[in-house]
Formats: sequence, C-alpha cells, structure tokens
Amino acid sequence: MKQRHRHLSSSRIILLGFLSVIALGSILLMLPISTRNREWASFSDALFTATSSVCVTGLVVQNTATYWSAFGQAVIIILIQIGGMGVVTLAVAIAMFAGRKIGLMQRSTMQEAIAAPKVSGIVRMTGFILKGVFLIELIGAAVMYPVFARDVGVFKGIWYAVFHSVSAFCNAGFDIMGTVKPFSSITMYVYEPVINIAVMLLIIIGGIGFLTWDDIKTNGIHLRKYRMQSKVVFTVTLALIFIPAAFFYFFEFSRPEWGELGVGQRLLCSFFQAVTPRTAGFNTVDLNALSGPSQVIMILLMLIGGSPGSTAGGMKTTTVAVLIMTAFAVFRKHDDPQLFGRRIAAETVHQAAALLLMYVILFLGGGLFISCAEGIPVMTAFFETASAIGTVGLSLGATPYMGTASRLVLIALMIFGRVGGLTLIFAAWSTSKHGVSRLPQEKINVG
Repeated sequence: MKQRHRHLSSSRIILLGFLSVIALGSILLMLPISTRNREWASFSDALFTATSSVCVTGLVVQNTATYWSAFGQAVIIILIQIGGMGVVTLAVAIAMFAGRKIGLMQRSTMQEAIAAPKVSGIVRMTGFILKGVFLIELIGAAVMYPVFARDVGVFKGIWYAVFHSVSAFCNAGFDIMGTVKPFSSITMYVYEPVINIAVMLLIIIGGIGFLTWDDIKTNGIHLRKYRMQSKVVFTVTLALIFIPAAFFYFFEFSRPEWGELGVGQRLLCSFFQAVTPRTAGFNTVDLNALSGPSQVIMILLMLIGGSPGSTAGGMKTTTVAVLIMTAFAVFRKHDDPQLFGRRIAAETVHQAAALLLMYVILFLGGGLFISCAEGIPVMTAFFETASAIGTVGLSLGATPYMGTASRLVLIALMIFGRVGGLTLIFAAWSTSKHGVSRLPQEKINVG
C-alpha cells in the first residue's frame, strides 16, 4: 500500500480528483430529478455537461435553462464552483474545517494546483482563496440582482444573480437565460451596462490568478514589490483586453451590419467580446454574425486563456509572455529571455514551448476530426475545439448537434485545458531521472 501511495504524485492526485468529481456529477445529472421532464438524462448528455461544468468551460448539449431542473442547475453550479476553485483547494479546505492536520503531501499538491512558488504559507493561502472567492461572488450577485429582480421577479432574481455571478467568476460561461431563446447566453442584456460590466469584472478577477490576488493584498498599489509573475499577468491581461477591444470597435462593430449600435453600445460590445473569450464563454452578440477576422481573433484569445492558478484555462498569459520574450532574445542574439529585469529559466522556456506545441496539435487535430466527422465547415470546427481546449464555452452553435465521437473529443479537450497539459503529461509519465549520463551534443539548423 505504501509503495502505491508513493506513486500517487501531485499531478496524478489533481487529475484523479477532477475525474472523480466529473464521474459523480455525471451520475447526479442522469437522475430523473435533474431534468425538468423527470426522465433519465442520457449518459452522453450528463457526462458532457458534468465535464463542461467541472472544467468551467460552458459548452452545452442541452439548454441549461429549460432541460435541467432546479436540482440539475444546482448540481451544475456546485460543479462549477468546485472546478473553479480547484478540487484540491476544496479538499484542503474541508480538511481545515474538520480540524485535520494538513500534511506535506497535501501542501505539495495544493502548491501545484494553484501554481504557488513554494510550499510554505499554502494553508494560509487556501483560507485567503476561500474568503476571497465567496466575497467576490457575493458582491457580483448583489450588483446584478436589481436587474434580474426587475426582469424575472424578486425571488427568482436571487437565483439568477447567484448563478451568473458564480459562473462568471469561475470563468464558466453557463447561463440560465435560455427560457427566452435557446442557447442565447446573455444577448438580451447587450445594452445593459450593469450586467456587462459586472460580468466582465468577475471574469477578469477570476482569471488573473490567486497569487496575483495575494500580491494585491500584500503590496497594494506598490507594483514594484509584486512578483514578476504578477507583473506579467497584469501586462499581458491589459494588452489582451484593450488591443482586441480596439479591433472590435474600429473594424467589427463599425460594419454596416451593426449600424444600430451607438458609440457607448459599441464600446460595451467591443470590450465584452474582448474579455469573454479569455475562457469565460458568455456572449452579448450573435457570434455567427461576426466577420471571419473577428472569429479568428476570438479563437486566438480562447487558446491563450487566463493566468496560472486561476479559475481560467487556456495556455495562460504567462506562457505567451515567455514565448514572445524568448523570440525577442533569439532575434537580438541574447542567451536568455528577460522579463522585468529578471532572467527566465531555461526550464520555463522548454515548458512554454511544449505547451504551445500540445495546444496547437490538439486544437488542429480535434478541429479537423470534428469537421470530417460532422461535415461542418472547418472554421466552425476550429472555433468549437478552441472553445473546448481553452475551457471557454463560446460556440457557433455546432456542439449540441454533434455525434458521440465528436463529443468525446471535446470532453478530452476540456479536461486537458482545465487540468493543464503539463499536469496530464506528468501524471501519465514518470518524471524521475534515470542516471546522470548525457548524450553527445550536435547542432541542428532550424529556421
């Protein structure tokens, strides 16, 4: 037993934790009490919905508002909360509340789960994360409640506010607005600034990462004292919000097709469509009405995703920053890439390159498979696979009508995107070093 326990690395514990919650969620969603018509949900629908919930993706095969009952919706939002905070974070939190001692193995696993630089202070960080998560979600729900109460009623508005606040903060993109129009997301609030701004802020706060929260709490406005990672997160996040927003404002929403939008509405739509592809999955406009270049921009944003140790998925902002600075170092013939006066470790560069390769191969391979299997345009298929692997949830409408094989591809991509590519590889392969000998080195020309 002890020998088996030693083989359960942090990566394997994280992967098994996510898979276990997905399995339990699938069983609960299959029950008749989870559907509005009180019939058993198919295993395919339940598995896909549970995976999308735990992986905080938002891709759906059934209309959340009309297919799932109040119990089913409650299961979905609980799965989203678990997936957003992280299975390991929740397990450590339960152990803390139960008064159990948190061992070194649990601390090490928690460190990997939230991408913390060291083991020390992990328990304190867990408490900070829990308090922060529930406080932010409560504030988000309070801000949105008056609008929902006005539209759906005083008591029903509470559930709407809580559901969408948790979904937005966890970057899940699930909504229960489909009673008006199936799979409509929050398009009915395209001109509502309160809902737009609240959802955008929740997405951004949830997507910057728990370590960045800790820097904000510890150092306030003294940015120079922040970790290099937090500085990178802020820089890349702002760039990925304002640059795409400018593109959408000046090129997409200036087209005649969007002529009914005023200046303020164009700004709101531009920023929302720039923020939501970063693994959130809400949309306020019909994505099929967007031009080809705009859809490509959204695909790129979906693949990049949020930041390490956050509720978001994707390759992560830090991965993109490392790859860009590595390219600049090569162009300038420098030995090492640098960021904010610090040298980036070679191991980090190797991991970033491996992540990029894995994401590109899975994104393209999955898209081509689905395009051939379903007979849909390749751009549509690429949009769905980017949404799955980036754990975003945006869709051009193809996912609900896919066959079993294509659904399984999307499920695999969602798990890969949420658990993390390197975590999955480390869980599958032993990372122990066998000996210290090294092969002879020989140069190979590239480029």
